[in-house]
Amino acid sequence: MAAMDEGREMNNNNTVMCLLTNPEGEPLGAPLYLPQNAGPPQLQEIVNKLLNNEEKLPYAFYISDQELVVQLGTYLQQKKVSVEKVIRIVYQPQAIFRIRPVNRCSATIAGHTEAVLSVAFSPDGYNLASGSGDTTVRLWDLNTQTPLFTCSGHKNWVLSIAWSPDGKHLVSGSKAGELLTWDPQTGKQSGGPLIGHKKWITGISWEPVHLQAPCRRFVSSSKDGDARIWDISLRKCLICLTGHTLAVTCVKWGGDGMIYTSSQDCTIKVWETSRGKLIRELKGHGHWVNSLALSTEYILRTGAFDHTGKTYSSPEGMKEAALARYNKMKGNAPERLVSGSDDFTMFLWEPAISKHPKARLTGHQQLVNHVYFSPDGQWLASASFDKSVKLWNGITGKFVTSFRGHVGPVYQISWSADSRLLLSGSKDSTLKVWDIRTHKLKQDLPGHADEVFAVDWSPDGEKVASGGKDRVLKLWMN
Repeated sequence: MAAMDEGREMNNNNTVMCLLTNPEGEPLGAPLYLPQNAGPPQLQEIVNKLLNNEEKLPYAFYISDQELVVQLGTYLQQKKVSVEKVIRIVYQPQAIFRIRPVNRCSATIAGHTEAVLSVAFSPDGYNLASGSGDTTVRLWDLNTQTPLFTCSGHKNWVLSIAWSPDGKHLVSGSKAGELLTWDPQTGKQSGGPLIGHKKWITGISWEPVHLQAPCRRFVSSSKDGDARIWDISLRKCLICLTGHTLAVTCVKWGGDGMIYTSSQDCTIKVWETSRGKLIRELKGHGHWVNSLALSTEYILRTGAFDHTGKTYSSPEGMKEAALARYNKMKGNAPERLVSGSDDFTMFLWEPAISKHPKARLTGHQQLVNHVYFSPDGQWLASASFDKSVKLWNGITGKFVTSFRGHVGPVYQISWSADSRLLLSGSKDSTLKVWDIRTHKLKQDLPGHADEVFAVDWSPDGEKVASGGKDRVLKLWMN
């Protein structure tokens, strides 16, 4: 008996019982005794071995939402944690490639005659489009860093632009409610305007390319209370999604084929897309819902294209590659949705599983302008009128940190393709790059003469575009 006690004593002194789990909380095997001098490199070995990874993959490790950067024994001492306890360690896969932060403005391009309201890189990162208060959409040549095409046709401000995930089409929506489709190769309209909405366009989202290639259908939302599904080959509205009693503020076409709409009527509705049937209502917000984000959004937006620059000769090849990327990113977990409301709170949902929210995210002191999941779905960032950008755990909704530094409202955010860096644009005329690991400011990018309304980080990671009140488009590189 004494010998056994002695054994346990020895054990306690230099080992610690750990349970490794994936970010969803699923255990990787049974709890293990690990030596106290084990740190991230040893844990990396163990996880790669237990997962039978042929190629060694990089992982980061978290205990109670804090990254483990020291040996286990040191951590236990620092946090005064009892060795009697089983320590839950979450392993989080990291991108194999690394994106460098942008640090200089490589071009300031004039062209728009009013404020730039939106900027968007094409899914492959080779083209860039912008929408402006001057009623035009512009396409820019990224090689020569000069204007390529001016797309005229709207009669009012261009509020929303969206590339199809196969990169073949660009759609823009205006304050007057009409939608125009453009051929990015020529800058010309492909057919006449798509008419149906009676008030301005609040959002545009394409059907994911892993569900349909080549891309044909997209959905638009409007202040008129409807969302509409359009087919660009047939040039018509296929289905009108009616049911909201006030303006529809945002729309997302999910990877499982559902469409999500948010509204000033305080609800989020989930629709199937073959007949436009309402399949679920998500209630809980006490105020207008003004933004939505999907955990798979980055993958859906970029389709088959990744940081390697690989191209595809056929729609089938593209569809297959996009499906593989989507499945790898999503794993066994359900697609998650975050909604932001006028009461400054956000809800995290798993709409396929439940109509009740998984978590309520509170902390912002003012309106949340933009919410965006990281490309790997592990993080969620929110930008607010309270001048802060907040970081949350993308799976549990737990608060992680606040990025402070902007001295005005933060309008838009964008992620680097490796999920390690976050970009923000603000009314204070600066862009800032934040480091997700250290929770610190990585790069301050002044240069605009006025408010920065729109920012985007190219999917290949090489460049950032920004636009705002000073009417110029700026490109940033490293």
